[in-house]
Amino acid sequence: MNTKFFCLIVTLFILGNQGYSQKDNSFNIKKQLEYCAEQASKTLKVIPNDGTSPRTVPNGSSEWKFVTYKDWTSGFWPGELWFLYEATKDKKWEKEADKFSRFLTPLSVSKAGDHDLGFQVFNSFGNGYRLTKNPEYKEIILKTADTLATLFNPKVGTIQSWPHNKMGGHNTIIDNMMNLELLFWASKNGGNKKLYDIAVKHAETTMANHFRPDNTSYHVIIYDFETGKKIKGRTAQGYSDDSMWARGQAWAIYGFTMTYRETKDAKFLDFAHKLARVYLDKLTTEDLIPYWDFNAPNIPNEPRDASAAAIVSSALLELSSYTKDKNLKAEYLTKAKKMIVSLSDNYQSHDVNSAFLLHSTGHKPAGSEIDCSINYADYYYLEALLRLQKLK
Repeated sequence: MNTKFFCLIVTLFILGNQGYSQKDNSFNIKKQLEYCAEQASKTLKVIPNDGTSPRTVPNGSSEWKFVTYKDWTSGFWPGELWFLYEATKDKKWEKEADKFSRFLTPLSVSKAGDHDLGFQVFNSFGNGYRLTKNPEYKEIILKTADTLATLFNPKVGTIQSWPHNKMGGHNTIIDNMMNLELLFWASKNGGNKKLYDIAVKHAETTMANHFRPDNTSYHVIIYDFETGKKIKGRTAQGYSDDSMWARGQAWAIYGFTMTYRETKDAKFLDFAHKLARVYLDKLTTEDLIPYWDFNAPNIPNEPRDASAAAIVSSALLELSSYTKDKNLKAEYLTKAKKMIVSLSDNYQSHDVNSAFLLHSTGHKPAGSEIDCSINYADYYYLEALLRLQKLK
């Protein structure tokens, strides 16, 4: 080989690798966290002083819709504030996080209305206690865990999700996996040990009944109240009973990863890998942000769901830490980071509104919150950024 030609090849190879390395390291997590803090500061200025918190900014609007503490999403905003306190150590965020968390206190002493108590109280007071060890927060978390446990049906083996909506039997939705974290935590921090058993039983029952043979998740499973037998799988927020609703699969990946963390039972880790595998294999979008349902009929002319991507990116970062297979670990980390970079580069709200992200889809079949900003997308995006920062 000609010596000059060989040297040229080597030089190009080195420069190419340097370019890749620089590109790979160019994502500035600190800058994204500062962006979130700036957006949250704008939001704080427009929240009415009436105990409500921001939930969603409709498509075409720049103004938040606010909800009371009873709304299922009420824990995400205080959770975001706790994350900002964690990221910045600025007491401003601690003060605001405490204020908005405390609005949710009545949930700990009210009758359980649905399964969302984990989203509401653990994302708020749970993050608050993790960062401050405030004993008042702990008491509220423990009381709320006992309240959530009242929805457990031992004949079925799951917590009922929507007691107000019978749907022809005892209903359990895949979102419920996320709320088990409250029970696990309480059982290990002074609460009743039976809470741990309830959480494990719920996860086992869900694993056995909530998934199709290809490991895609139904949104809702209906069980017989008395016999506990599975009656049918159906959807509420997905395209159809047989489709893979993006956020539902995201809840499942995150939920079973968390369940493995809390139990160290290998069957849950194995199942989390299977759930992640089908999601990643079916994900065809170049930027790794899914359409709201993987089987929606008008793809590519269907709305995306940034919230699903935020949830999955955060879950994959955690799942990678439990993964011994080096290739699989690398895949999880690479794709999680690409999701976070995509959200940061192309889905941030900036001057459109004061949320963090655009293009989430809440409940398309009901015509609700389509292609808009939603607080839970922001919450898991911020969590993913913090998890990525810790990995670095």
